[in-house]
Amino acid sequence: MSGPRKSWHRRWKDGWIGAPDSPARRRSASIDSLVFDHGALRRVWANMHRIDDGVWRSNQPDPARIRRLAADGFRTILNLRGETEWGSYLLERAACADAGIALIDLKLTSRKPPFVEEIVALNEVFANAERKLLIHCKSGADRAAFASALYLILRRNASVETALEQLSWRRLHVAGAQTGIMAFMLRRYAAETANAPMPFLDWVKTRYDRDALRAEYASGAKADFFVDKVLRRE
Repeated sequence: MSGPRKSWHRRWKDGWIGAPDSPARRRSASIDSLVFDHGALRRVWANMHRIDDGVWRSNQPDPARIRRLAADGFRTILNLRGETEWGSYLLERAACADAGIALIDLKLTSRKPPFVEEIVALNEVFANAERKLLIHCKSGADRAAFASALYLILRRNASVETALEQLSWRRLHVAGAQTGIMAFMLRRYAAETANAPMPFLDWVKTRYDRDALRAEYASGAKADFFVDKVLRRE
């Protein structure tokens, strides 16, 4: 958004974001979700895919989809956007509470490598979350894809090449942009352990250098423009 438009949006949100839950607040949250958080596009396509028995990935679900998920037996949603002031999150939190779905907020970034603590936390969720489990970010293309790849490596002992299928253009992931650093990390793990196999979590805890990886990765200007300005990814 431009500066003036963002300021208007911020002033508008300040009028209802901290207000008690009410029909008026939910209407404002719905407008914020549909218009400013691109929720209208997500009503057309959920970008939802099965990862494993009882484990799925998608983009940001709206309350109607959360009700359908509950009816289909989903017990947990892992929200990789973290706690936010988007109307999408407020609606999701309320819908999960109403539907009896456990909501886990764990924020990842799509343009920087994860911290060790974030990977450990993800592994704990994968190990302990009640199934069916849905993993989501905003578009279901980057963070949800990366978390799904990690799930396959950590919980199913999948190869990196198999896991990297989650980071696919068919699921809207753009590899050459800054978001490609997630696949770059997994390929680095594969290269460093090719001659001396090591479990991924052990590599993360003992050999993974987040700052060096971040400094080494170079994205493409055209891909970044497409992701940041055209797709307006988070």
